[in-house]
Amino acid sequence: MFSQSVIESLGYYVYFLKDPRNDEVFYVGKGIGNRIFNHLNCALEVPDNSEKLDRIRDIVESGQEVIHYILRHGLSESSSFEIEAAIIDFIGMGNLSNLQGGHYSSDFGLKTTNEIKAMYQAEEFEPDAPVILININKLYRRDMTSEQLYEATRKSWVIGERRNSATYAIPTYKGLTREVFRIHEWFQVPEHGKNRWGFNGSLADEDIRKNYMYKSIKNHFKKGAANPIKYVGC
Repeated sequence: MFSQSVIESLGYYVYFLKDPRNDEVFYVGKGIGNRIFNHLNCALEVPDNSEKLDRIRDIVESGQEVIHYILRHGLSESSSFEIEAAIIDFIGMGNLSNLQGGHYSSDFGLKTTNEIKAMYQAEEFEPDAPVILININKLYRRDMTSEQLYEATRKSWVIGERRNSATYAIPTYKGLTREVFRIHEWFQVPEHGKNRWGFNGSLADEDIRKNYMYKSIKNHFKKGAANPIKYVGC
């Protein structure tokens, strides 16, 4: 644990935890005071289960100690948020036991050059085929593969008969189209007594994907709209 004099000198800091058995970084965080040590104390004193806490317990039970690193210190709170988010983006959520990305990472974090161009100069989405736009904001992660996007998009939705006219289903996030799937068939999904639907499909042809992906949908979804489904041309 840090003494009071160390705490006052550190200010806000960004830290990471490393597994001594394989030299892997498994958690990145930000904090002040003795925050960096809270995970170890929680793992030893609280019977909660999580990937992070279970890994800490495994390290301790192996007779070794979690390695604690301070990456940057003497920071303002806002700077610690930004550095934490950048490190998480760089390492990748799939390689960490963090439950969520860093602060503002979805808006200003790691992105391909195509995503950057789309954010600031996206063309308006104007499909030449009937499509269904499906807002998957709560399910989206920026490092998702096409297969993962498909699973997040294909079910389960409260959706009307107009679905049968749609050729493509397009997941959207933060006002941009993210992928394009050709719809082959619809099927019912029983869920809490509600009439929900899902579809079987496949990744659209490359020329369709090129024309439909990373386009602005601001003229199709009104700001604050609660319904995640929008029909275009159906």
